[in-house]
Amino acid sequence: MPYASHFLNHSRKLRNASKLLHHDRAVLVRCFSSDVQSSINTNRDMWKTRFHGYESSSRNGVSKQSPNFARSITMATMERGSVIESLFNRGISRSSQLQSRRCYASASDLPPHQEIGMPSLSPTMTEGNIARWLKKEGDKVSTGEVLCEVETDKATVELECMEEGYLAKIIHGDGSKEIKVGEVIAVTVEDEEDIAKFKDYHPSASEPGDSTAKETSSSPPPKKKVEEEPSQEPERKVSKPNAPSSSEDRIFASPLARKLAEEKNVPLSSIKGTGFDGLIVKGDVEDYLASGVKEVSAPSKAAKAAAEASLDYTDIPLSQIRKITASRLLLSKQTIPHYYLTVDTCVDKLMSLRTQLNSLQEGSGGARISVNDLVIKAAALALRKVPQCNSSWTNDYIRQYHNVNVNVAVQTEHGLFVPVIRDADKKGLSAIGEEVKQLAKKAKENSLKPQDYEGGTFTVSNLGGPFGVKQFCAIINPPQSGILAVGSAEKRVVPGSGTEEFKYASFMAVTLSCDHRVIDGAIGAEWLKAFKGYIENPESMLL
Repeated sequence: MPYASHFLNHSRKLRNASKLLHHDRAVLVRCFSSDVQSSINTNRDMWKTRFHGYESSSRNGVSKQSPNFARSITMATMERGSVIESLFNRGISRSSQLQSRRCYASASDLPPHQEIGMPSLSPTMTEGNIARWLKKEGDKVSTGEVLCEVETDKATVELECMEEGYLAKIIHGDGSKEIKVGEVIAVTVEDEEDIAKFKDYHPSASEPGDSTAKETSSSPPPKKKVEEEPSQEPERKVSKPNAPSSSEDRIFASPLARKLAEEKNVPLSSIKGTGFDGLIVKGDVEDYLASGVKEVSAPSKAAKAAAEASLDYTDIPLSQIRKITASRLLLSKQTIPHYYLTVDTCVDKLMSLRTQLNSLQEGSGGARISVNDLVIKAAALALRKVPQCNSSWTNDYIRQYHNVNVNVAVQTEHGLFVPVIRDADKKGLSAIGEEVKQLAKKAKENSLKPQDYEGGTFTVSNLGGPFGVKQFCAIINPPQSGILAVGSAEKRVVPGSGTEEFKYASFMAVTLSCDHRVIDGAIGAEWLKAFKGYIENPESMLL
């Protein structure tokens, strides 16, 4: 009963629903009492009459069939608390993207409010940063308005408001770092006069992050005990410096202990025996050596710290993008069995076709086509021809994709981005070129959306054109099973038709990194053969 009465007092939707719920809320309160069945049977006619009048003033989409509605409530009250769920199910739950929770005040102070948590904006996101708030405390917010910009593990994403109200409190301000997913970042209220009540608001101590913090804060005392115990053992075995010692022949030690002490130049007089009647055994010498190593190592650490202090350096803080890229690349290299296949492709016909296409593009006002655009198209067509390479590994099966979505590696000052060209095998060269330029611009501005980089099935990394790298091996981008590393084109002397005839030709080295769990060596070679065919005969890409 206290919960139902409390719910009615603090729910704005119920207060404004109708006069029935505003004046006669005792009817609903009785739904939570022990004699609920008899109360409802006695007032069945009143329920029908009242809820028939409620349907016209409802804003939450309550069913217009009042007899059926009253009957459903009668059945629902068999389980305590389900009346509220059946009446207001649509009005209370909103989008799960914001990780928001509606909180009703306890009997103490706070009015109804909504806590907005750090959302999970990408599959690999575990924490995020607040780049900046676009709304200030006290501002009115509407559905669809941007509250703030969140820096995820891949890009900066705008966080939109999912419900009207007022921004009462910002928990984490501009530039806040490493906020766990689900942690409260702001609070909104429905009424403007409630804003001042959240001036000193702090998230509830019952949050998962807070509970873990309590556990960690309560755990240090036993750790200290564990650390103190081993530190006392060497002190019991090592004799004090001022302890009187007699001559060497009066010290009782086992032969193994004496031999080990002579080899390590350790005086037996400084070791306290733990054997029978104070006999020094081999273990006592080893323990003494172990304690001595710790004492010697301390000055070496200090010397190392002093040497580092004399160096001139700058510590660059890690961005979320760089941290997640590092962890994914480490995971890829540790868990994926890489192998590499390299071929040289003659690009004379490709360069000639590119010149012809760019002349047509300039005449029509279109953008120029780059060699990388042609490489992306050739890779996409080769994936369609050899679909085994357009797959990913799971523990139970190999998933072969029917869409050819090619990620393109783009280096920026914020880190490495891999925006995706969807259905690259079905798009023309001009469309691919225009899309690559737009995505590269967004990557450099750190404004990529999740849909701009998720869902790729293969990756192309080109260090040849922009940087002149001749050949390299790229690391697979999980969960994909292949990545193509494209080097620069260089002219070489090749034999001509005659015995003593020679000619020049341009060759470009490409290396395919394969996941051997998915792509066998022969399959990888078959894909490279198809790719080389499209590069050396580029007219076939236009068919």
